[in-house]
Amino acid sequence: MNDVSRLATASEASLVHAGLKTPRAAAVAGIVFSILMICSLWLLGLELPVDPRKVGVWLQTSTERVSLALNLIPFAGIAFLWFLGVLRDRLGAMEDRFFATVFLGSGLLFLGMIFVAASAMGGLILAYSADIRTMPDASAFIFGRAFARDVMRIYAFKMVAVFMITTSTLVLRTGIATRWIAFLGYASAIFIMITSNYIGWAMFVFPIWVLVVSIHILFDNLRRPPHPATDNSRPAKPEICQ
Repeated sequence: MNDVSRLATASEASLVHAGLKTPRAAAVAGIVFSILMICSLWLLGLELPVDPRKVGVWLQTSTERVSLALNLIPFAGIAFLWFLGVLRDRLGAMEDRFFATVFLGSGLLFLGMIFVAASAMGGLILAYSADIRTMPDASAFIFGRAFARDVMRIYAFKMVAVFMITTSTLVLRTGIATRWIAFLGYASAIFIMITSNYIGWAMFVFPIWVLVVSIHILFDNLRRPPHPATDNSRPAKPEICQ
């Protein structure tokens, strides 16, 4: 009876897995993340001063565009979660526990920190709109602006570099994508690690890399023949060795 139960359970699990197969076009999530993140970073870079101590002008003239950029970030985060799922599905049984832990942890930390930075910026806008007579260059505003900038440009994008390094390593070890994507990821990660705190456009490197990876996975998925449909209505009975 134990053999019968184990074989039946394995058969049911394989049928459920076939029914929950990741859509072949799921890599579009990475493309959506890249577009939304690029738009958000572009709007923030266009309107916010580089020096966090200069907070007065944009609060008086550019809050609508900054708010639009901040409102794009949650949707970019949702798409990034889907992108993580696409990569993990691509790895499948080849997933290494050590690299997979660092890969998933760094991705989730990046996501959490950009949400924190966006919330801090949103708090500044709300505080200013609640009482426009408050001096926008007060110490509280300077602290909030510097906090959001450091969380985004120092901590979040350092986690991005770790995510890119681990993902590139997994690409080389498992062959889930072409090798040049891995080498591009290594070079981009080193560049972000060194320059993200000093060069504003360095943050655009990550969404562009995700865009390249997603387009590659999408076309590779579409080139592959679809999986044969599984008839779930009449599951085959497992054979029992006598």
